[in-house]
Amino acid sequence: MEVISNFSKLSATVECFSNKDNIKVGEYSNQDILSLDNFNKAKIEIESWDGYKPTTLHSLKDIAIYNNVEEILYKDEYSRFSLKSFKALGGAYAVSKLLIEELKKNEIDANSDDLISGRYAGITAKITVCCATDGNHGRSVAWGSKMFGCGCEIYIHKNVSIAREKAIAKFGANVHRIDGNYDDSVHIAAKVSADNNYFVVSDTSYEGYTEIPKSVMQGYTIMVDEAINQINKFPTHVFLQGGVGGLAAAVVSYFIEYDHINTPIFVVVEPSNADCLFQSAKSGIPTIIEGDLETVMAGLACGEVSLLAWEILKNRVNHFMVIDDLSVAPTMQLLASSSTPIISGESAVAGLSGFLLAAKNDSLREELNIDSNSRILCFGTEGDTDEEAYTVAVGKSSQDIIDSANN
Repeated sequence: MEVISNFSKLSATVECFSNKDNIKVGEYSNQDILSLDNFNKAKIEIESWDGYKPTTLHSLKDIAIYNNVEEILYKDEYSRFSLKSFKALGGAYAVSKLLIEELKKNEIDANSDDLISGRYAGITAKITVCCATDGNHGRSVAWGSKMFGCGCEIYIHKNVSIAREKAIAKFGANVHRIDGNYDDSVHIAAKVSADNNYFVVSDTSYEGYTEIPKSVMQGYTIMVDEAINQINKFPTHVFLQGGVGGLAAAVVSYFIEYDHINTPIFVVVEPSNADCLFQSAKSGIPTIIEGDLETVMAGLACGEVSLLAWEILKNRVNHFMVIDDLSVAPTMQLLASSSTPIISGESAVAGLSGFLLAAKNDSLREELNIDSNSRILCFGTEGDTDEEAYTVAVGKSSQDIIDSANN
């Protein structure tokens, strides 16, 4: 309880924008972007991969009691394949789908098992995929490229850590570091791909580029389906990380199409230095954030919304929230000190941090309709994907935390 109490004394900044004037209710209508039909196709492929298993959904009972809510559930992606991130579901799935579609052009009807076995390596090895990344998406694309047998070029920006760069390169990808921010790396990856006939496998969509990001986001819905099958009572609130919006769109779309009558209150949380969704909601149109977008929540350091994600989010997210970096390490420490320690990276805790900051603010509790009957769902989207950064933030390595829990 001491760590929980310490969080309540934190003077971190939080700001919230209510999207009530733009909210659309009723049945889901964006099946052209994400759908339960296409989820089922992704599910068949991804569940066939070696090492697939649903990740854990934790009940944070002590934290729920302290914050006077009925329940806090935390979907923990630390054990997602070997990548410690939900991104494994998106980029790799998009790579497999792309290669299968390219083989169809040669009148070959293949599946991911054929790709993994190397049955068509003579063809797939001549194909190169390319993307920009803050770390985890590129790692997923590189992992998928190695697993399915194609070339891979990854572009990272100046603020991506060396540890994350090495984690990508270990899968055989060629990694290129550029000056500028994440959005600059997206533009460079697109240009290089156009010049060299590479296939862009991006987790963000933009004008003229929409099909592959649908596959990436569709892969994420596997995580949402797992969570829904693990819960006993439907959540009243879902707090989600922002970024370009792909994760949030996957979660929101699945929930609404699954049950548009009992839709939770959706709250999207972003770093204050990279709040493209927050600013887009306030202005009513996609809004670009300039600058280096520096934040410890490296996976959320994005200045341009994904256009496809925005189509889903703009009328379905109830509140957009921004937080500063001060709450991140304390939230990671809070999870690490749980009775069952949870290893969560900086970007993973944005949603939970947003909830904790709102829960101790009477006006925000009222605005977000948080009370003693609230059931909160958060997605812990990554583990210690940068082990050194995790150790600095928490004060212990993830291995030390796990070893202590086992003794």
